[in-house]
Amino acid sequence: MKLGINGMGRIGKLSVWRHVSSKYFSELVINVGREIGGGLEDLAACIERDSTYGHLGNYLYGYKGGRVIENLNNDTGTMLVDGVPVKILRQSREPKDVAWRENGVLLVVDSTGAFTDPTTDAGAAKGALRGHLAAGAEKVLLSAPFKIKSKGLDMPVDAITCVMGINDEMYDPAKHAMISAASCTTTCLSYMIKPLMDRIGADKILSASMVTVHAATGSQQVLDRLPKTGVTDLRKNRSIMNNIILTTTGAAKALALVIPEMKSIGFIAESVRIPTSSGSLIILVVNLQDDLEKPIKRADIIDIYKNFSATSPYLLCSETQNVSTDIVGYPRAATVIESTETHTRTATVKVNLPAAARTAMGRDTLDVPVTQTVIYGWYDNELGSYTHMLGDLTERVAEQML
Repeated sequence: MKLGINGMGRIGKLSVWRHVSSKYFSELVINVGREIGGGLEDLAACIERDSTYGHLGNYLYGYKGGRVIENLNNDTGTMLVDGVPVKILRQSREPKDVAWRENGVLLVVDSTGAFTDPTTDAGAAKGALRGHLAAGAEKVLLSAPFKIKSKGLDMPVDAITCVMGINDEMYDPAKHAMISAASCTTTCLSYMIKPLMDRIGADKILSASMVTVHAATGSQQVLDRLPKTGVTDLRKNRSIMNNIILTTTGAAKALALVIPEMKSIGFIAESVRIPTSSGSLIILVVNLQDDLEKPIKRADIIDIYKNFSATSPYLLCSETQNVSTDIVGYPRAATVIESTETHTRTATVKVNLPAAARTAMGRDTLDVPVTQTVIYGWYDNELGSYTHMLGDLTERVAEQML
């Protein structure tokens, strides 16, 4: 089975690494929609070398790895990458015009970040995710959260958001044609929330908040520059090399699509960008309704993650002291829990009762035991966590197409 990849940004390029490594697909067809540099040699150099993760040959074979790209043919746009046939399409940038049908591609990963609205018609002037389906694909995975631009429109019935190992069983091959793999932050966060819900219960979670200390992304500027017309967030136009930058994240909204129980919980998500190329951290604070006679302790929270990690390949409960570079390139783990920094505090909170309750209960206040827990979760927002998870989800979708 062939796999189509649309776009060669960070996730597109690293998806090539992931699938060349697994060799699940017989061929990769990559659409870049234009000429790259002086020709295919320049594109091959971009695929083979990476400033964050090093050389593709070393990724595949360690220090013994050499050059793994050969048989380049600029006229046909073909090459072999570690023995896997790769074809480069350079003609069309709009999904509906990409030659998926002509190249026998039924499954596509769109990693451009440009086509995120599942409600947009395939023939829209500026392109649309559905365009891949019109061009011959049967399924398309999006390496970003869905974003519906028109207010009042619901999520289409043929679209679903999945995080591998959390809710991928909700994917219905007979129903869903567009699958969002959420975001790197949502993926990590889901593996921090799901174990708590499974053990403690959603009804015991009073509120939660998170901050992701996030590595730089391609949407930011290397040096200060003027913002484009109509831009309201001026901070992304400041140099990521020199600043800690406050920004936003859609992790809370996307998490509710993956774990519907989150809709009933007060949840706030914030983001801070820092001058690193990869390796990010979520600081999660959860307030739990507790029992004073047997309050939840730090050891209980750690045990929850240890037990979950025993049955999931995507969660690691680390007992070592990590820094961000320890996570970069770490294979498969969606989340690495920094158990040495997990903390809990239990206190009694006095809640003022409404008038009707005061009369019925004969008291003005109610004492509620609340435990606040702080949990740290590392994730490689590019290759180690997100792209590997996306790759596993891609193969899961492919298995049900065969």
